[in-house]
Amino acid sequence: EMAPFANHVTREILGHRRRVHSVAWNCAGRKLASASVDTTARVYDVERGGVHSGRDVELKGHGDSVDQVAWDPVSPDRLATISADKTLRLWDVRSGGSPIATINLGDENINLSWTKDGSQIAVGNRNDLFHFIDAKTHKVTHTTSKFPYQVNGACWNETGDEFVVTTADGFAQVLSFPDLKPLRQMRGHTSSVYAMALDKVNDRWAFGGADAGVSVWDHHDSVCVGVVDRLNAPVRAVAFSHDGKFLASGGDDPVIDVADADVDGGATFSAVTQIQLKSVLHVSS
Repeated sequence: EMAPFANHVTREILGHRRRVHSVAWNCAGRKLASASVDTTARVYDVERGGVHSGRDVELKGHGDSVDQVAWDPVSPDRLATISADKTLRLWDVRSGGSPIATINLGDENINLSWTKDGSQIAVGNRNDLFHFIDAKTHKVTHTTSKFPYQVNGACWNETGDEFVVTTADGFAQVLSFPDLKPLRQMRGHTSSVYAMALDKVNDRWAFGGADAGVSVWDHHDSVCVGVVDRLNAPVRAVAFSHDGKFLASGGDDPVIDVADADVDGGATFSAVTQIQLKSVLHVSS
């Protein structure tokens, strides 16, 4: 049996004129979206050859750097972007490159998340508060007060009754939803936590931090079940494979570390491979 990633192939996708800040796969795993400092987002139809095939779509409308992109979890064609222009924009790639909705949020936005059923969107800004938006009506349904700590990222759990935020103080805070009451903390880093990913199969979280470490936690027990400590620089992106068997981490090192996260095999988090990059990562996925 061939070892995982033994014959992996890398491909460079060209399209943006400046740095890419965020990438994301749609729910079908067939389209890849990217967001860039060049004020655009792009969608590549990877399944059909995508790159330079004439099937990629440029999403235009933002007036400043596009910093995050996230797909609707239940639609392979609908996605959201946030920008330094203080707006959230919703897009349907079937309609071309113009937004179907623009929501002005009044401050520079830095993080973006959907509920599992695609009904709500959360957008956090540099003032450490969140806007919650109804994805159908495009109306802001709730705006929080300022959080008592710097928030770097946020994501709902799989059932949607908890909201998890990462902080500059080395921990992730689990909050009840919708009332946002503190429930418990996952404290595994010595400095800012930049990246987060949910393993939907095994209900685990992975967090990457400025301390160059990755910690993996059981969601319900808030117990650390593994670490990845092979990187030497801040970790800015973490992602589980769709089946939860692999965990990829990257950031300011010129490599992507792929770890064994297979629960059935003991989840050793040992290195499966390290994929060399031409430059360091500046994206989240």
